[in-house]
Amino acid sequence: MPRFEMKEGTSNKFWEITQDEAVLTTRWGRIGTDGQEKTQTFKHGYEAGASYRKQIAEKEAKGYTRVKPTDTAPKPKVNKELEAAILKAPEAAEGYLVYGDWFQSQGDPRGELIALQHALSQAKGAEATALKRKAAALLKKHQDVLLGAPLAKMLEDKTLSIGWNLGFIQSARVAVARYGEDPEFHIDEALKILLAHPSARFLQEVTIGLASNEGENEYSDLIKLVAKSAPKSVRKVFIGDYVFPDETEISWTEVGNVAPLYKALPQLRSLHLRGGEVTLGKIELPELREFTMESGGLDRGSVKSIAAANWPKLERLEVWFGAEEYGAGGNVKSIQPILDAQGLPELKHLGLCNAEFTNELVEALPKAKVLKQLETLDLSRGTLTDKGAEVLLANAAAFKHLKRLDLTQNLLSAKVAKSLAKLCPDVALGHQRHDDSDEDDEHRYVAVGE
Repeated sequence: MPRFEMKEGTSNKFWEITQDEAVLTTRWGRIGTDGQEKTQTFKHGYEAGASYRKQIAEKEAKGYTRVKPTDTAPKPKVNKELEAAILKAPEAAEGYLVYGDWFQSQGDPRGELIALQHALSQAKGAEATALKRKAAALLKKHQDVLLGAPLAKMLEDKTLSIGWNLGFIQSARVAVARYGEDPEFHIDEALKILLAHPSARFLQEVTIGLASNEGENEYSDLIKLVAKSAPKSVRKVFIGDYVFPDETEISWTEVGNVAPLYKALPQLRSLHLRGGEVTLGKIELPELREFTMESGGLDRGSVKSIAAANWPKLERLEVWFGAEEYGAGGNVKSIQPILDAQGLPELKHLGLCNAEFTNELVEALPKAKVLKQLETLDLSRGTLTDKGAEVLLANAAAFKHLKRLDLTQNLLSAKVAKSLAKLCPDVALGHQRHDDSDEDDEHRYVAVGE
């Protein structure tokens, strides 16, 4: 229940409000007393929500300030030498186990949690179930030390979800609250508190869901916060984990400047971006294994950044180009360095998706140097027509080594799609968007634009 207080002069009052569907409950009185309680029942939930927001605005106008949960547990002890050893190899269990022994010698419950979760990682069946319950009980018993009031409230409000591993938070996802809900912490506050928390000091995966459900969905400030405060242990970042078009349109999203992440997280292994208005700059991520850029309109500058990047360890590259009317600026010429496999010695999966130039791509691919080293190729969501399919069939030998070829959500007729089924062992052909006008350039469109 959100709590507001006013301490001014002789005033020392509190006010609380909560909404449960169409029912509002308020409590008020002098701080230190139980106060009085009132319940209002509305005909519809949206009416209760409107009253909820109106009453909060009225109280804030009168000088009431929202009180947010704070941690009251003493600051945990740390061993910097042991932490440094973990940061060198945050994926390995050995460092955590040594730290767990040290925690147990200090009487810190995190030591027992590390031992339990390590045993759980080795167990199966009934033993695993029992250990999982025991670890959950330990987390609940020592929530004040291991999690703290703010993170616990974020979990309750569903603006935060986390995954534990060996006594610490390994993965975390933050997102704005559902429309009409009023969480204790806004998304930027939630992310800042999470990244500073002792349990997240070896965080490896950061996911940011919908950043705003009112107006533009922007990530610039959140990216800056990750670059400034995320631990060096972070290996995976996903900016824009939302469902489109249900939550927002992909081209209504402003990813922002991603470049600050490069120096801040030099050990990054996976970077996934979804949206438009992105600035990539000079990409320098020598340890990256996976890069995904999903867009309804990827600008020419971003395409050039991707094509010019040196990816010595990259194994998977996926780019959604989008529609020209939403800002897309890519073409076969702009991605020639990729087709030439420049700076891509380890690439095994290539996705050139959601493109208005898929027919032109299939003409260039048979002679592309990169094709020979690929195991999987994704040309989905694009504008491949029966005419382009003829090029694929005429160059079938160039594609036969692939383990998988994804041609879903293109513009193929059923008959021609069927003829492509034997290009390689696994050809995905479902959900074609064919109609009689698909051979007309003016009527071709990608699967994801707006």
